[in-house]
Amino acid sequence: MMYWNGGWAWVTLMPLLWIALIGLVVWAVLRLTQHSAGRHDATDDPRKAPRETPEEILDRRFASGEIDAEAYTEARKRLADHRPGPR
Repeated sequence: MMYWNGGWAWVTLMPLLWIALIGLVVWAVLRLTQHSAGRHDATDDPRKAPRETPEEILDRRFASGEIDAEAYTEARKRLADHRPGPR
């Protein structure tokens, strides 16, 4: 029989190294595909944030003081008049 220097250690470690390498590759692929598939919240990306409705914009502007109560009620009335009805 041939006795290699530490041969039994390599016979034991090589399958473990291959399993670890394959596991690392699978983990990396899963991590990259989950990230690119957009599994994050829409709030992470401002471009994907939900759009405000005209009423919400109007409410926000009134609450911040950009417009007064008269302009607010007039704009609310106009929005209600131009809102499409049920089809």
